[in-house]
Amino acid sequence: MQKSKFYTFYTAFVVALGGFLMGFDASVISGVIKFVSIEFELSAVQQGFAVACLTLTATLAMMLSGPLSDRIGRKKVLVYAALLFFISAVFSALSASYTQLVIARMIGGLGVGAALIIPPMYIAEIAPPEMRGRLVSLNQLNIVIGLSAAFFTNYLILRLGDSGSEWATAIRLRENNWRWMLSLEAVPAILYFGLLLFVPESPRWLAMQEKGRKALQVEKTAFSELFKPAIRYVLTIGIVIAVLQQITGINAVFFYAPMIFEQTGIGTDASFANAIVIGLTNLVFTIVAILFVDKLGRKPLLSFGLIGITASMFLLSACFMNAEYRIDSQSLTELRKHEDFELFQNIQQLEGTVFTSDVAFKRALAGLADPSVIRKYEGEILTSTITINEWLVLIGIIGFIASFAVSLGPVMWILFSELFPDRLRGIAISFVGVINSAVSFLVQQLFPWELSRIGSSGTYFIYGIFAVAGLVFVWTKLPETKGKSLEELEETLTKNRK
Repeated sequence: MQKSKFYTFYTAFVVALGGFLMGFDASVISGVIKFVSIEFELSAVQQGFAVACLTLTATLAMMLSGPLSDRIGRKKVLVYAALLFFISAVFSALSASYTQLVIARMIGGLGVGAALIIPPMYIAEIAPPEMRGRLVSLNQLNIVIGLSAAFFTNYLILRLGDSGSEWATAIRLRENNWRWMLSLEAVPAILYFGLLLFVPESPRWLAMQEKGRKALQVEKTAFSELFKPAIRYVLTIGIVIAVLQQITGINAVFFYAPMIFEQTGIGTDASFANAIVIGLTNLVFTIVAILFVDKLGRKPLLSFGLIGITASMFLLSACFMNAEYRIDSQSLTELRKHEDFELFQNIQQLEGTVFTSDVAFKRALAGLADPSVIRKYEGEILTSTITINEWLVLIGIIGFIASFAVSLGPVMWILFSELFPDRLRGIAISFVGVINSAVSFLVQQLFPWELSRIGSSGTYFIYGIFAVAGLVFVWTKLPETKGKSLEELEETLTKNRK
């Protein structure tokens, strides 16, 4: 029995390594975006798309991965995803233009879509009820480890590139830092591909295939069944949780972490270092969720997490609302140290001015020089001019990450793997996964625009309002699923509602 449980755990862990690649691929852009924005002279809209394009093709992959896995198997889809991650890593690092970078990342997005929905589905199908929550959460744990690894390697490459060592100079680590950041993903992609070759196919999928023509007929009719009265209840829950996970701003924080910290004026190196803190916080509280999700249940963790998300977002909103941007003799002295003398001569025109809005401050700067020049020195300008409680900002972001990691992060995928009956699980998870990914794309695409138009304070306040709405839904509508077999849940949530 113990051997069987160990083998189940081992198999689940290997399959969940796709989450590591997904997390790394999605998060590595947080360190890359500043440098490619300067090198390719990107606008705010282009910055947003460079980050969000991966999610765009991930959405397409989610639409196809569930039904495709019903046809050819869960394992084969993951093997193809590993190959896509490898191709994306190599071509992203070699990109000679913005367009090439976007295309390479969109290839990776196809792998991300598969790595998001297939591992939870596979693991739920092999896991006993008393272990299902923890085992499905392994995928989220690996996503978090991948996110943390990307934050750490980005910072390490940045520091080594500035070290001046002979080997770093020889490989042009400083000049090509963002290319090295992107290339590292090729290593775990090869490892994942190799390990998957020794993983068995899902027994539930194999059982489905043995039904032959009947299974094929189920596949053909599955999509229309999603909208029948018996499924409407669980589908509604799936859609709301899918939207809620993204609309509270998680991928805006993950994918733009250094940019967010840079807005507080702490500088580029410190911004990358604080991004590592985000990754470690995410890792610790994901482990907490894994330890308690089968003891406390899904609903208590979601409720606790959403309360924390709400409080954290409102704290961040208040911090930026009370921030000031002051151009005085001291700040001008600091700014004159930088190489673009003409820019900082122009900034002297604003001496004696105090801005209480980051939007107004950035608009004033925009009139002084070319946008690409402003973008290059934005961190230095903010460092010299902003007055804000940096510690409260850090507490707010860490509180948000911890609250998300213990709730919406892992629990959403657990619920997706439990809510839907066997015959619909592949296509249903694809459907709600597409919605989740589409909302994620919008959040990532709009975040730079939101910062420039409504400011940091307004952006975080909106995320907090969405968290409040989600908390009300969880309290009033969400059923508890812990400790029940997939057959029991199907009977309770769908068959009894016909």
